[in-house]
Amino acid sequence: MLIQDKKIAIVGGGPGGLTLARLLQIAGANVKVFERDVHKNVRVQGATLDLHKESGLKALQKANLMDAFKANYRAGAEKLRIVDSQGKIHFDDHQEKKMEEFRPEIDRGPLRKMLLASLNDETVIWNSKFQTMEKYKNGWKIFFENGNSTYADIVIGADGAKSKIRPFLTPIKPIYSGVTMIDATIHNAEIESPTIYKLLKGGKIFAFGNEKTLIVSSKEKGEMSFYTGCKTDENWFINSGINFKDKDQILEWFKVEYAQWNNIWQELFESKKTIFIPRPQYYLPIDQTWETQENLTIIGDAAHVMPPFAGEGVNMAMLDALTLSQNLTNSNFENIKLAMQDYEIKMRSKASEITQLTLQQTKSLHSKNALQNMLEMFNNFEQ
Repeated sequence: MLIQDKKIAIVGGGPGGLTLARLLQIAGANVKVFERDVHKNVRVQGATLDLHKESGLKALQKANLMDAFKANYRAGAEKLRIVDSQGKIHFDDHQEKKMEEFRPEIDRGPLRKMLLASLNDETVIWNSKFQTMEKYKNGWKIFFENGNSTYADIVIGADGAKSKIRPFLTPIKPIYSGVTMIDATIHNAEIESPTIYKLLKGGKIFAFGNEKTLIVSSKEKGEMSFYTGCKTDENWFINSGINFKDKDQILEWFKVEYAQWNNIWQELFESKKTIFIPRPQYYLPIDQTWETQENLTIIGDAAHVMPPFAGEGVNMAMLDALTLSQNLTNSNFENIKLAMQDYEIKMRSKASEITQLTLQQTKSLHSKNALQNMLEMFNNFEQ
């Protein structure tokens, strides 16, 4: 095996990094995951994830985790309602025949717990926020903000959109997409937002109007997450003067920005316990490339960040993990560099395709014809 007796460091303990660690451990590799979170019980934020047969689910199958997945996914959470700004339902997945393609939803927290449980003890080194690294011997010496350091023969960056590993491979930086989201999670949603909770019906809502979006997802334990999508300048969230920790300011912003929307949506912004996070959306050039290194590569958002409007982010990360693990454990490659090169060529090619699709979808869903465009993607819809 190419990586026999090699120390592998994965920086980042998200779905991509943990999936890669699991797949490499099955093959007998010596791997550690360095995660910035203080411990494993830190609450995992964000919307639910729908895993696709050809990527996320394929990786879980290769990792022998389908039984664990089936015990943790939420049946029915994938059911979608497409509505307009007034809350009128134009497509209702709850009323349609079951779609042939199985894209089950799972919350980020249970997915992470499931992946962590599959790893050997002490695989994940918590409270390890990456600071920098330098070439050392035939590998890398990695330094963390807590003062610790480690050596690895191979480093794999799985550290997300703001990756600190990526600059060691390429100077190419993400490009602003033109859309900024405000992301939030509501706890005890049936009480805090009863109207939208009822409309959600345990599934998902895609709402469109006036070149803006509002996407709501049910979560475990009676929670629901949502995010707005508006066309803004890149630094709008800095220059707007809004204090995003002030709930009243966020509500007033929404009333103005979504003034033509029905007042029912304001319910989402009225809970005093909700935390709002502005998220400008970025993507990487579809023609990006870099020179392959023999001991360093990246996966997931670190390699190909893109907006979430095609639902491909986590699936791409898990597919990267599968492809890279197969290459690194494939004796048909003459050396690690060639295995890395083959992975990067395949990864960038797929990322280019999906990024183009995502950018088209991002533009479409924030256009005057967004509702019509979305409805046309589904069969048997009614206008």
